[in-house]
Formats: sequence, C-alpha cells, structure tokens
Amino acid sequence: MSFTSCLHYCSICTWTLSPLLQGLRTKIKIAALRMYTCCVERINYDEFFEKCSLPDTLNSWFLVAQLHVWMCLVRIRQEGREGKYMCRYIVHSMWEDVEQRSKIMGIDAIHRKESMRAMTETFYAAIFGYDEGILSDDGVLAAALWRNMFNRQCEDPKQLELMVEYVRKQMQFIDALDGEDLLLTGEVNWRPLLEDNAQSILKVPTPTYNDAGL
Repeated sequence: MSFTSCLHYCSICTWTLSPLLQGLRTKIKIAALRMYTCCVERINYDEFFEKCSLPDTLNSWFLVAQLHVWMCLVRIRQEGREGKYMCRYIVHSMWEDVEQRSKIMGIDAIHRKESMRAMTETFYAAIFGYDEGILSDDGVLAAALWRNMFNRQCEDPKQLELMVEYVRKQMQFIDALDGEDLLLTGEVNWRPLLEDNAQSILKVPTPTYNDAGL
C-alpha cells in the first residue's frame, strides 16, 4: 500500500460527495463515532494487558485500540465510497480521543505533541503490517503483531498465537456483518479474547435503530 492510499484512512474527505452520500453523511459520521466507541468501550483492555504482558499505559491502550480500529477499517472500506468516507471519520474520532486522554492524564503540550507524532507513525506502520498480515499466512500476521502490538518485545510464542487466532476469528466475525447496517449504526460486538470454541461463528445480532433512523 502506498502512502497516498494510506491517507484514505486518516484525512477528512475533501472531494465532492455524490448526492446519495450527501444525504447519508451525517448518519455515517454518527455511525463512525459509534464504531470507534465500540473499539474502546467494548474491549476488556485489562485482559489484553494481562494475557499479552503489556504495561498498563496510554501507549499500550493505544496499541490495542488501533488493532481494533484497523479491523473496523478493513471491514467498512469494503462498502465502497460510503465506506471510505466512514473510515476517515473513524480515524478522526480516534485521534480526537487520544488527544483528549493525553490531556486528562496531564501530559503537557510539548510532550503531547511528541506523543501524538509517535502514535501517528505507529498507526501508519501498523496499517501496512496488518494489511499484509491479514492477506498472508499466520506467520506474516504474527510478525506484524510482534512488531506493532508487542513493540518487538514478545518472547512468548503462545501470546502471539493467541493474538493471531483473535484477529483471524474477529475478522471472520465482522466480515459476516451486514454492510448497510454497519454504515447506519456502526455497531460492533466483539468476540471475546478467550473462548472455548474459537472456530465457531457467533450469531450476528440484529442492529437496532432509533426514531431518527440512526
């Protein structure tokens, strides 16, 4: 993937929207925020920290969050022009959240800027690696997880095996979700990190809409 194609993930769109997309863009923006929220509120981060031996820090939180954001991007960009538009707002929501969390933690402006720059570079690198990994065999995916999520510090092959299995089953699950429902609701219910039958496909829940059709 080129740097130009990478920008499709992370910049708010400036090109002319089709009439259909013009009518849907507000709903898609709301759905994008919901989808990002699913990446941060429906994940047991403490479990990831424990099972993957990650320190309980903002950076570790970001590494786990970006993995789930990436999986959402892979799924939603399959939905054509509307999906690409939604991808931009998912990533936009992520950067706004990261900056807000940094402020709450009391990180000063200079260090916050440096941290954001480092996270941006990490995110781009992760996109390239994970995209290659998901299209390749488990060894390539494990290498991408080792470099990005584990920051090249994982010495336990069982941890890598766990995460490869997690990504594979998660992608299998969200690939089965209805694209139109995702564009309108942004709802993703993740499969657990540990489960008895990782090869099973859970029944996809029917999304609910509010009175405004969102």
